[in-house]
Amino acid sequence: MQKQPLSEPRSCTPTLPGFTCGLDATLRVISGKWKPLILYFVAQGGPTRYGALRRAVRDVSDKMLIQQLKELEADGLVKRTDYKEIPPRVDYSLTPLGHSLAQALVPLCTWGTENMAEVTRVFAEREAVALWDQTRRERQDS
Repeated sequence: MQKQPLSEPRSCTPTLPGFTCGLDATLRVISGKWKPLILYFVAQGGPTRYGALRRAVRDVSDKMLIQQLKELEADGLVKRTDYKEIPPRVDYSLTPLGHSLAQALVPLCTWGTENMAEVTRVFAEREAVALWDQTRRERQDS
């Protein structure tokens, strides 16, 4: 099967100083391991409480989740609503800009779902090779 070259959409031409293209701007906004997942889960259910996000975004530390939420809020993607109640009640929702970015992530989610078995296989192979290399180095050092 011959690979088709990617066409260059007009949206990936530099329009503002500081970005090489539209993809560069997008990647800077969603940089960080957890931001795309946070956006995905907030987009799924509307306003989301912190505890629900913590359960949904598995393996993230409280410190990192709070930091990433603050960055998403500062970038205008997430709105934080503090109800000023005791006990504290805060929820997060997407801004219009956040909704548009969440929609842009849908094709990536679809690709991941469609290729999950292959990606799992590739990662398992890579891990097996790394383990084999490590074992070989340890034997050589002994």
